[in-house]
Amino acid sequence: MSVALENTTRADLRVELGERSYDIVIAGGLIDQPDAYNGAIRDKRVLIVTNETVAPLYAAGVNKALSATHDVDTLTLPDGEQYKTLATLDTIYDRLLENGYGRDATIVALGGGVIGDIAGFAAASYQRGIDFVQLPTTLLAQVDSSVGGKTGVNHRLGKNMIGAFHQPTRVLADVGVLDSLPAREFAAGMAEVIKYGLIRDRPFLDWLDANLAAINNREPEVLIEVIRRSCANKAEVVAADEREAGQRALLNLGHTYGHALEAELGYGEWLHGEAVAAGMCMAADTARRLGWLDERQCEHIERIISAAHLPVAPPRELECARIRSLMARDKKVAAGTLRLVLMRDIGEAVVTRDYGDALDATLKRYFAK
Repeated sequence: MSVALENTTRADLRVELGERSYDIVIAGGLIDQPDAYNGAIRDKRVLIVTNETVAPLYAAGVNKALSATHDVDTLTLPDGEQYKTLATLDTIYDRLLENGYGRDATIVALGGGVIGDIAGFAAASYQRGIDFVQLPTTLLAQVDSSVGGKTGVNHRLGKNMIGAFHQPTRVLADVGVLDSLPAREFAAGMAEVIKYGLIRDRPFLDWLDANLAAINNREPEVLIEVIRRSCANKAEVVAADEREAGQRALLNLGHTYGHALEAELGYGEWLHGEAVAAGMCMAADTARRLGWLDERQCEHIERIISAAHLPVAPPRELECARIRSLMARDKKVAAGTLRLVLMRDIGEAVVTRDYGDALDATLKRYFAK
C-alpha cells in the first residue's frame, strides 16, 4: 500500500497537446484510490506491467483499486536497466496476445523509468497503439520520464535508440511511494530536478538550493512542490515541442555525456540519474571552455549536485576515445555532427554544434586514458 499523507496539498497539471492532452496528478495515496483512474481508462481490460521490486509493495493496491470496474491482469518483469530490451518487450507482447487484448485495452505502467519506457513502448506499438497510464514509483520517473510520451528500449550500442512518442492518458505521481525508495534511487531522481533549474528556471534552482535539506529528508509538502515545479517545466517544453524538433532537446542537458557513461559501464552499473549528474558537470566544463560559464558558476553547479548526494565526475579509468565514440551515436546527431546541450548561463541552455575543441578538452580532463 502507498502511504496516504495527511495535511498535504494536491497539485494538478495539464499537458496541453490537443486531443492527446492529459493530466498529471501529484498527491499522497493516489494509486490506491479508484477515483484517481476515472476518465483515464476507457475499457474493461487492463494489464498492469510492473517489476519484481515494485510488485510486492504496490501491485495489490493498484489491482484492488481497478478491479471493481475493470478486468485486471498483472505482468511482473525483472528489475533493472539491463532488462530494458527488445527481448523483455516481447514478453509484454506475449501476454497481450496470449490473452486476446484488443485495441481498447489499457496498459498501466507501475514502476520507475524502465517500466514506464518499456510498457509505454508496448502500448505505442501493440496493434499500432493502445492507451496507457503512468504510475511512476521513483522520483526520477515522477519528475521526468513519465511525462512527455517518450517510450522505448535500449540497444547494446546506445540508450533509448529504439522507441516511439506515445502520450499516456494520465500520470499519477503518488508522493507516498517515495518513502520506500532507496537513498541512491532518490538521489538519482534529483539529477533531473536540478536539470530544470540549470536549463530554464534559475529561480527554481535557487529554491532547490535553499531547500535541499528538507528535500533530502523527503518532507511531503516540499516533495510535492519539487514534483509540481519539475513537471510544470517539462509540460511547457513538451507542449511547445512534442516530438523534439527544437527546444525539447534542451531537456537532455548532461544526457549525451551520461548515456555514453551508461553504455560503457554497462546498463545498471550506474543509475541513469548518476550518469546525468556527472554529465551535467562535464557539460558545464565544456561551456566554461567556450567562455559561457566561469569557474565560480561551475563550482556552484557542482556544489548543488554534490549536496544532492550525486557524483560530479565519471569514473576516471574510462577511455576518452571510447566515450567520444559512444557520444557520436547520440540521438542528437544530425547530418553526421553531434549537437550538445550546453549552458550559456545558469538557467539558459542552448543546443549547439559550435563547441570546437572544447568537448575533447573536457573529455581529456575527466578521463585518464
